[in-house]
Parts: sequence; structure tokens; C-alpha cells
Amino acid sequence: VQLVESGGGLVQAGGSLRLSCAASGRTYNIFDMGWFRQAPGKEREFVASIRWRGGNTNYADSVKGRFTISRDNANYTVYLQMNSLKPEDTARYYCASKRLLQFSDWGPGTQVTVSS
Repeated sequence: VQLVESGGGLVQAGGSLRLSCAASGRTYNIFDMGWFRQAPGKEREFVASIRWRGGNTNYADSVKGRFTISRDNANYTVYLQMNSLKPEDTARYYCASKRLLQFSDWGPGTQVTVSS
């Protein structure tokens, strides 16, 4: 599976951004799609995930109530709507797909920078 993210950028605190991730290739056996992020000097962390069939979602506590993950099955695209952004949300955001037991396919990432 090939994944390409888009939608990152620079935004002021309190603002919003919408990230997109387009999947291609062997998309027929995708089980979950997820978003992760990594800030400079920190480990990559889970942000949100969605079950490809069924739409069940999970969120990190730090983004609950502010971020929403959704998907467009017909176009194999997953979105991350980010509202009420904070400077601590600044990171490179990665899209990932899970076909078996773990997230194994990753996009190159898109940078999100939130200024105070």
C-alpha cells in the first residue's frame, strides 16, 4: 500500500487544519488506517485510527474532542480534521495502514506547525 499525505502547514493557535491521506496499491485488505505524529526530539506517537469497514474510531487522550478522523472508502482516503490547535500539536504527521496485526505501511508525512 502506498500512502501520500497532504494538508499540512502553518497555523496560529486555535486554528484548524485538515489532513488528507490517499491510499493506493493493495488497498483491498486494509483493516485500519491511522494517524501518528512525531515532534523533534520525541518519539512517534499515536494520534487517531479508524476501522476501514465499520468506521470505529480511537483517539489519543491529548486530541480527544479536538481532532476527528474520517474516511472515504470509495476513494481510499482518510482525513484528520484538527480544530483548536495548540503549539504542542506541532509535529510531522504520518498516515499509516494496518493490514494484519500492526501498522506497516507509512506515508512520507506532512508538517504541521502551530504558532503561539
